[in-house]
Amino acid sequence: MYKGREGQWAFFLHRLSGVAILLYLILHTVSIGSTMLGAEVYSAVHKIYELMPFRLGLIGVAGAVAYHAFNGLRIVVMDFTDWGVKYQRQLWYASLVFAALFMLLTLYANLPRLFPSVFTYTTIWGQ
Repeated sequence: MYKGREGQWAFFLHRLSGVAILLYLILHTVSIGSTMLGAEVYSAVHKIYELMPFRLGLIGVAGAVAYHAFNGLRIVVMDFTDWGVKYQRQLWYASLVFAALFMLLTLYANLPRLFPSVFTYTTIWGQ
């Protein structure tokens, strides 16, 4: 039985995050395109985006973008340096940590949108 290691998981997650980003871009394009059908249609579409699955999906997409970006940098380092292949496992774990931190920061920033009855909305700068 084949036992996948970090390289296989990095490949799989890179493809999965790429598909997630593509689906988000398609949804975003359709959403913006709904303005051609009128303000009522546009408003109706954006009311759907206020549902909890879409709010959580936004955090997931932010995590996917962060992982895809950091793993892409890992691939560039592996392609253009001698030490990149030697330390590819550590670089992959670092990209996972950075993506998770970015996703947690996105979650923290969106807590007022996720739970408006519990949190009051303020920006990072306190306004």
